[in-house]
Amino acid sequence: MPSRLQEIAFVFFRLGCIAFGGPAAHVAMMEDEIVTKRKWITREHFLDLVGATNLIPGPNSTEMTMHCGHERGGVAGLFVAGICFIFPAVVITGIFAWLYGRYGQVPAVEPFIYGIKPAVVAIIAGAVFKLGQKALKNRELYALGALTLIASLLGVNEIMALLAAGLAGGIYFWIKNKGTLPNLLPFLFLQSSPALVANISTAGIFWSFLKVGAVLYGSGYVLFAYLDAELVMKGWLTRSELMDAVAVGQFTPGPVLSTATFIGYQLNGWPGAAAATLGIFLPSFLFVWLLNPLVPKMRRSKFFAGFLDSVNVAAVAVMAAVLLDMGREAITDWRSALIGLLGFVAVFGWKKANAAWLVLGGALLGRVLWEIG
Repeated sequence: MPSRLQEIAFVFFRLGCIAFGGPAAHVAMMEDEIVTKRKWITREHFLDLVGATNLIPGPNSTEMTMHCGHERGGVAGLFVAGICFIFPAVVITGIFAWLYGRYGQVPAVEPFIYGIKPAVVAIIAGAVFKLGQKALKNRELYALGALTLIASLLGVNEIMALLAAGLAGGIYFWIKNKGTLPNLLPFLFLQSSPALVANISTAGIFWSFLKVGAVLYGSGYVLFAYLDAELVMKGWLTRSELMDAVAVGQFTPGPVLSTATFIGYQLNGWPGAAAATLGIFLPSFLFVWLLNPLVPKMRRSKFFAGFLDSVNVAAVAVMAAVLLDMGREAITDWRSALIGLLGFVAVFGWKKANAAWLVLGGALLGRVLWEIG
């Protein structure tokens, strides 16, 4: 087991260092590393975990690292994977927070991000293609995936789209297979916690971010809406500082929720950074710990088998919608189009292309082409 834990630590620490591009890109990199290269789990089970993770609060891609770590190394693997994935982003964000507090600005990294974005688009496209091949098992799922994609492009909330697809598919396939409907859904949904404490103590910061981590659904970017209401409106943080925190979350690898580290530091130095980081991520560890053993049982249930198949297709459709949005944002001129094209050639033409090298290559090429422009 120690050797497995070391392997888990190495894999997810490395992913945490190069996982740019948001949750869809993180999942794509994990699929490549965990399913394709290392074969820790099957693609079908990976899809089941993606679907289940989308239905609980917290940062989805971070929770996927915990699921994968649990599959390889049990409960210890869950915690090792999650901590190692989060750690690089937290350290980098903490350094930026210190620089910001000392000098009032963060380093300029726009040229590198300019090149990373098109490369990430190619990585996501590869994952959507491979996961879609596994998820689309029949005509009904094709239709459900198409409807979810259309709904996502029209702006329907991704959680509502996933739940609607899962319930519709679960009921349809239950009727088709004449199974037995379960009495309760094995998902844990928390009620909103009491209001924040009225001072900016370390305990208050921890409680604030614990509450957010326990009820945060969907994209990590929803975090900023919560924090605007809880911190800016109360005068604890200026909107300018919050926007700078958003910028830091955009160009650091790993989960965007590491922004909590930056904000915690602004509120109460290093103790505040530690409290905010622990508070925002702790609920995810607990949710995954509770959910992971239930996924195989769900697959054996006729209703939940249909539910998972439907949610899996919906999750791939949501990733496709994210891909289209990111493509429009990332590919804006001939330079970014060239980087994107080279990324697509590497992903689809060279089956052993490594996501880490694609990210690094995109960053360096972006820096070079930035000077030309």
